[in-house]
Amino acid sequence: MLKRLKKVGNSTSTSIEVQNISQHGIWILVGAEEFFMPFVEFSWFLKATIEQIYHVKLFHGHHLHWPVLDIDVDIDALRNPQKYPLRYSTGA
Repeated sequence: MLKRLKKVGNSTSTSIEVQNISQHGIWILVGAEEFFMPFVEFSWFLKATIEQIYHVKLFHGHHLHWPVLDIDVDIDALRNPQKYPLRYSTGA
């Protein structure tokens, strides 16, 4: 279940930080918004190394990009997952 966890402070900065990686998923802070990206829905991160996950870039204030993994996620998909019903499938 993808969900926005909380708003942190009043900052409008577009900084990005991976805050935590667990066996369940990734917690990421974008500006003042924290998101949880569960591996169940973002399975392409399952075999990524910690270093690869932490190497994320933010473009145009709304586009997350993991260059080594060739993964792109739009912030709107994290804010409003119901608008993006299609999910990546491994075919399994």
